[in-house]
Amino acid sequence: MRRNAIAQGSAYAGGRTAVSCRMFRLIISAVCLLSLSAGSVQARPISPLEGLEALRKGFSGIRDFSAEITQEKRLKLMKRSMVMTGTVRFRKPDLFFMEINPPYAARMLLRDVIIEQTSGREGEKSRMVLPPEQGLRHWFSRLTAPLTSLPEGVTIHADLTNGMYTLGIAPQGRGQVKELTIVFQEDGTVRRLTILEQNGDLATMTFKKVRRNLGLSDKDFRLD
Repeated sequence: MRRNAIAQGSAYAGGRTAVSCRMFRLIISAVCLLSLSAGSVQARPISPLEGLEALRKGFSGIRDFSAEITQEKRLKLMKRSMVMTGTVRFRKPDLFFMEINPPYAARMLLRDVIIEQTSGREGEKSRMVLPPEQGLRHWFSRLTAPLTSLPEGVTIHADLTNGMYTLGIAPQGRGQVKELTIVFQEDGTVRRLTILEQNGDLATMTFKKVRRNLGLSDKDFRLD
């Protein structure tokens, strides 16, 4: 019986690690899609280009930010939801850090094209190198000038509600992300990020206590 309990505990820990790793990959996909490119019923549709340009202009005034996050992950096949909390930090042009609280404890650092993370009770480490064209520095360099045309390979819809923009981006092809929706203020502050996967799983991340332009340094982007 004790062996069974240990085995079940190991499987549970492995499942939590897999969930955290998969979530991190989704976040990176979301960041890349956003670089490409709540709640009144009186939403006013706007053109996709206007929505993208609003995001670019708003984000141009942000050098760095930190925020607390709450994420609800709904798994279609298992018909249940998981709620995760944590913090994120970002600094232009190529640093992104995320820490998830227990019971899904994990930490991830993206430094341009290099993803490093620790997860699970034992602090298992992993490292991945992205192709150069998928690095943060490459994507954010595309947001330095006003947008005059829509990017290829995505379908976009946008609306404006009481000063809050909603931008939906659906990449064409067979990638893991089916549609990404971002809700943000005119100054570029992100309030909600929703990722719908091809398999029907849905992740909604809410940003709270967003603090901008704090002067974050390299010490704020470490795994240890």
